[in-house]
Amino acid sequence: MTADCLFCKMIAGEIQVPFAHQDEQLVVLKDINPQAPLHLLIIPRRHIATLNDLTPEDDGLVGSLFRAAATLAKQHGYDERGYRTVFNVNREAGQSVFHIHLHLLAGRGMGWPPG
Repeated sequence: MTADCLFCKMIAGEIQVPFAHQDEQLVVLKDINPQAPLHLLIIPRRHIATLNDLTPEDDGLVGSLFRAAATLAKQHGYDERGYRTVFNVNREAGQSVFHIHLHLLAGRGMGWPPG
């Protein structure tokens, strides 16, 4: 846990938020500024600031984030319709909380290229 990290505080229970899902490796919560009808954040419990900080030992963790996204998309009925997963890395790419998190977006058409 990093003392000044918003997601670490949520995971530790210092900030109370309802989790849409949680297990031993990750938590899932609704984005407070949703960009689609379904917009969930899939967050590892262990603090990792950006994708640049991943190591080969994190490969399984990253895989679990994507498997959770697929499971959640299916639970919400978007597995066949389509959904998007996004990692933002550093400020210029839109990362505002420096604790990696995978965005799951669904329920509207997604343009290409993304903004």
